[in-house]
Amino acid sequence: MIHRFITSTIQRLAQGFPVLVLTGPRQSGKTTLVRDTFPEKPYISLENPDTRLFATEDPRGFLGRYPDGAIFDEVQRVPELLSYIQGIVDEHRTPGRYILTGSQNFTLSRQVNQSLAGRAGIAQLLPLSGAELMAEGLLTAGLDDLLFVGGYPALRSTAVTPSDWFASYVATYLERDVRDLTSVRDLITFQRFLRLCAARTGQLLNLASLATDCGIAQSTATAWLSILEASYIVFRLTPHFANFGKRLIKAPKLYFHDTGLASFLLGIQTPEQLATHAARGALFETMVVAEYLCARLNRGDVSNLYFWRDSSGNEVDLLLDEAGILHPVEIKSGQTVAGDMFKSLKKWQVIAESTVEPRLIFGGEGTYIRSGVHVAGWREMFNGIV
Repeated sequence: MIHRFITSTIQRLAQGFPVLVLTGPRQSGKTTLVRDTFPEKPYISLENPDTRLFATEDPRGFLGRYPDGAIFDEVQRVPELLSYIQGIVDEHRTPGRYILTGSQNFTLSRQVNQSLAGRAGIAQLLPLSGAELMAEGLLTAGLDDLLFVGGYPALRSTAVTPSDWFASYVATYLERDVRDLTSVRDLITFQRFLRLCAARTGQLLNLASLATDCGIAQSTATAWLSILEASYIVFRLTPHFANFGKRLIKAPKLYFHDTGLASFLLGIQTPEQLATHAARGALFETMVVAEYLCARLNRGDVSNLYFWRDSSGNEVDLLLDEAGILHPVEIKSGQTVAGDMFKSLKKWQVIAESTVEPRLIFGGEGTYIRSGVHVAGWREMFNGIV
C-alpha cells in the first residue's frame, strides 16, 4: 500500500473525537486507508443493498451489532444513522469509536453539521499528491506522464490504462454521484459541461460564458458546478482582496483536483500528445495549485491559498496567506527559466511593498536563487510543500 501523508492527521483526529469523518472523491483510497489505519474495527460498506436496508429500517439494531464502533463506508447513503450515532457518542465519548467515510462532500458535511457538530473530526483525502508519489519512488517518468496519469491510486497499482480507467470512472460518476446529488436528467449535456470545465482549468471562471457554450441557463451552470465541487472533481481558487491601490479582479479561478482526469476530458490520449497540447501550461498550473491544496488538507489545515490579479493584467498565480503574511508563487511550465518569468513577481512586490522572498516553480529541474527569487523545478517543489 502507498503511504498516505494524511495518516497521522486521521490518527490524531481519532484520538480527539469519538467520530472520524473522512471524505474525498471516489477511488481516492479512503476505504484502503481507514481499513489499514484501523484494522481492529469491523468494516461495513453501506453501498451493499442488504446492509443499507438493515441500517435504514432498524438503525438501533444495526448499530447494536457494533458496540465498540466500526468503519461505515459511504455513510451518506444512510443519513439516518448519524442521529443515532450522536446519541451513542453523547453517552460514551470514546475517542475514535466510529470511522465514517463518504464521497459526497456537500451531502455528508450537511448531515454531519446537523447531527455530529462538535463530536466529529473531519479530514479530506484527495488523489495521490506528487510528494506521496515521489516518496514511493513512483515518479520515474517525466512531467508529461505525471500530468497525463494523475494521482488516482488505481492507476499506480494496476495495469489498467488511464483512458480505460477514466472512461469507467466518468461513466460511474455520472450514473451514481450526479443522480444522487441532483435531479440532472440530461447526462449527455452534463458530460459536455464537465468537458468544458476541463478546458477552463487554470482560468478565470466566467459562468455566463460557460453556460452559453454548454447551451444551458447560468443558474443551471451554477448548480452543476456546485455538484462538481461537492464530489471533489473541481475546486475554486478565490482572489486575494488586499487593497494595493489597484482595481482587483474578483472572479475566482477554476481548477481540477486531478490533472489525469482533466487530460482525459480534454481528449488527450498519450503523454506525447500532452507535451505539445495548448492546455499543457494550464494543466501544469493545475497540478501545482492542487499540490499545495493537498498538502494543506493532508496536515488537517484549511486552505490558505489565493491568487492575485489586477485590471491591468498583472497576476501572481498563487498567494499563500501565512498569518497575514503573503508568500507569492509564480508557476511556469517551461523547462528553461527566462528573465521575463520574474516580471509578475517583481511587479507584485512593488505594488504590495513586500519583502517576502517570492517563489517560481517551473517545468524543469533544479533549485536555486535567481534575481532574489527562489526557483524550484517540479520535482523539487514536492519536497518543499509536504
